[in-house]
Amino acid sequence: MMLTYHTGSVEETQSVAKALGEIVQPGDLLCLSGDLGAGKTTFTQGLARGLGVEEPVSSPTFTIIKEYDEGRIPLYHMDIYRLGESAAAEDLGFDEYFFGEGVSVVEWAEWLQDVLPEDRVQVIVHNLTPTDREITFAATGPRSEARLKELEKTCPTSR
Repeated sequence: MMLTYHTGSVEETQSVAKALGEIVQPGDLLCLSGDLGAGKTTFTQGLARGLGVEEPVSSPTFTIIKEYDEGRIPLYHMDIYRLGESAAAEDLGFDEYFFGEGVSVVEWAEWLQDVLPEDRVQVIVHNLTPTDREITFAATGPRSEARLKELEKTCPTSR
């Protein structure tokens, strides 16, 4: 299953992500892809709002992983960019996050293909203009497909 949204502002991008944040469940995995500056962290900020996270969310480029515990479920935000192709070889306890009590969001997940669970939501963010984004969601299994079906009900693609 795939869903595609077109957004014309940071607020619209965050609104789609917020809708997803309101329905994700413990153990869900979101893998974000897109060019530098495409809006992956902006997306994660909206998702965090949907979870009830009030503290500012920023990219964990230098810390690799940030945990936010004050929402309805924990948010594990990972940015693998600095690790690059060696990311899968790093022993950072990814499984503890992926199969933990919260939702995991992985920016640059393409460098972790060998260690990612099969069932996940792929999120591809494309810049169309400086403000316009195309956000495509793809489910890779039954759990992620259920999540996207729920998102489509709560946040229709014809916005």
